[in-house]
Amino acid sequence: MGHMVQVKGGEVWADDAGETGGAEAGPPVVLLHSGIGDSRLWEPVLPGLAAGRRRVIRYDARGFGRSPGPTVSYTQLDDLRSVLDHFELTRVVLVGSSMGARTAIDLALSDPGQVAALGLLVPGVNGYEGLDSAKVTEEIGRLATAGDMDGLVAFALRLWGAAGPDPDTEAEHLLRAAIPAWFTTYGHETQGGRAFDRLGELDLPCTLLLGERDQPEVIRCNEAMAARIPGSRLVRHPDCDHFPTLRAPRDVVRLVTELCERASA
Repeated sequence: MGHMVQVKGGEVWADDAGETGGAEAGPPVVLLHSGIGDSRLWEPVLPGLAAGRRRVIRYDARGFGRSPGPTVSYTQLDDLRSVLDHFELTRVVLVGSSMGARTAIDLALSDPGQVAALGLLVPGVNGYEGLDSAKVTEEIGRLATAGDMDGLVAFALRLWGAAGPDPDTEAEHLLRAAIPAWFTTYGHETQGGRAFDRLGELDLPCTLLLGERDQPEVIRCNEAMAARIPGSRLVRHPDCDHFPTLRAPRDVVRLVTELCERASA
């Protein structure tokens, strides 16, 4: 069942897929999507994650999916806190992909008692200076200025969808829906602090999935992150790009299930 959750100056759509889950199932799992899709990215893994009466919550960040675009300044971290407050969640397993992983890390650093474990899928992180590519930014700007949505989708698939089929219909559909949010959120979203420099402070079960066919800058970032997070488990997936839930859903379910077991131990 979908919920509209009130956030600062707006609202986001959220889904509670496991309201029947009990305490014996362990902490609830909260899923945070990437910037190249919305919460539908999680649909291939939802049945497996909700098994065993585990409570699983996902939501669309502002401007993505069923969430309206922002009209005021906001942070992804504050919106995550609002979602957790709405569902009265005090301790959760956070699983984030790319942009969502960045937000999950920010919460784990600012409110460590609220995060039982971290699942980081092809993650980003605030403060890592080698993640952005000037050539990528320039090409996105050129295509956007020309109003070339087909060109933007094709470019994004080449960059982040190298492991997909041809045609890559599912990833293309997600990208086409997500790309407008890149621009409607610009100027409204406030980024967090330099979390990369603080990764050594994390003290919780953490698994990081790296896609060997991802963008080279992301791979280098993920390697550097795993080296800094104490006790983290690095999983290198040879057949994954920036869409791990589409490329290897069973592996993602296994990764998250093992992480939940570690969080409950």
